[in-house]
Amino acid sequence: MTTDKKNWKNEVLAYAMLVLGSALFAVGDVMFVNPYLMAPGGTYGLSNVFNTLWPWKISLYAICMDVPLLLVGTWILGPKFGFKTILSTALIFGFTFLLESVWGYNPVIFDGKIMPAPIEGLSMVQIPHDGGWFMPDYFLNTVVAGLIYGVAIGLIFRSGATSGGSDIISMILHKYTKISLGTLVMIVDGCITLSTLVAFGDIRLPIYSIIIIFIEGKVIDLVVDGMKSYKTMFIVTDEMEAVRDFILNDLKRGGTCLTGTGLYQGNERKMVYVTLDRADMVKLKSNLHRIDPKAFVNIMDSSEILGMGFKSLPKE
Repeated sequence: MTTDKKNWKNEVLAYAMLVLGSALFAVGDVMFVNPYLMAPGGTYGLSNVFNTLWPWKISLYAICMDVPLLLVGTWILGPKFGFKTILSTALIFGFTFLLESVWGYNPVIFDGKIMPAPIEGLSMVQIPHDGGWFMPDYFLNTVVAGLIYGVAIGLIFRSGATSGGSDIISMILHKYTKISLGTLVMIVDGCITLSTLVAFGDIRLPIYSIIIIFIEGKVIDLVVDGMKSYKTMFIVTDEMEAVRDFILNDLKRGGTCLTGTGLYQGNERKMVYVTLDRADMVKLKSNLHRIDPKAFVNIMDSSEILGMGFKSLPKE
C-alpha cells in the first residue's frame, strides 16, 4: 500500500470517528444526562442546567457559548483550534439539535413509567419532565452515561480534534495565572457540576455528575490508548549478559543497557531499561530470581509507548 493511499484511508477513518463520536456525545447528553438534571462539565453540562431552568434547546445554549469561546480563544491563544475541532463543534450541535427535536428529553433508563403527574405519597423521588414525571434509576443511568460520553470523546480525540468548549476558559486562565491546566480544568468543570446543586438543591446531582466524569475519563484512556498495558522495568544487575540473553532470546524484545554508579560503595553497576507488555513483564520478573537473586528491580506503568516495536511516532 502506497503512503498516499494509506494516509487517505487514515484520514477517512479519522473523520468517521469524528462523526460517530459527535453523534454518541449527543445521545449521551440528550437521552441520559439531561433527563436526570446532571451537568458533568463543559458547555453542554451548563446548557443542561439552563435548559431545565429556562426551557430552550440545549444545542442553542451550547452553540451560543461555543462560538464566542472559539473566537475569544483564537484571539487570545492564537490559532490552536484546527478545522476538526470546529467541525466537531458543528457536528455535536447538529446531532444534539436533531435528537432533542425528534426524541425530546425523554429518559432511556428509568424505574417505572413516565407519568402525567406525580403520584401523591410515592416514596421514590420523581423528576419533573417535559412529558410528565418519572422515577429515576440514578446509578445505572450514570454508568451508561459515563460509558457513552467516554467512547464519544475518546473517538473525537482519536480523530485529531479537541473538546474546545469550557476547556478554552481553562487555557485562557492558564495563560494569565500560570496555574496548571489540569487544575484549572477541574475547577471550571467542578463549578459547572456544582451548578446543579445551586439550581435544583439536590446533593445527589453533582455527586452523580462527578461519577460520570470519572467513568468518562477511564473510558477515554481505553479508547485513545487501547487495552494494551505496558510496564517499564529498570533492572540493576551483576548478571547483565544472562538478563540480556533472556530478554533477547526468550522474550524476543529489545532494551537498553546503561552504566551507573552505586551511591553506597561507589561501584560501577549495570542497568537494563526495558519496556514490555504485562505478560512478558511477568515472565521476566519470575525468572529474575533464577538469573540474579540480588537484582534490584523498579517497575512502572507506561501509559503510552512510541517507537520501534510499539506504536508509530506521530507524523505531526
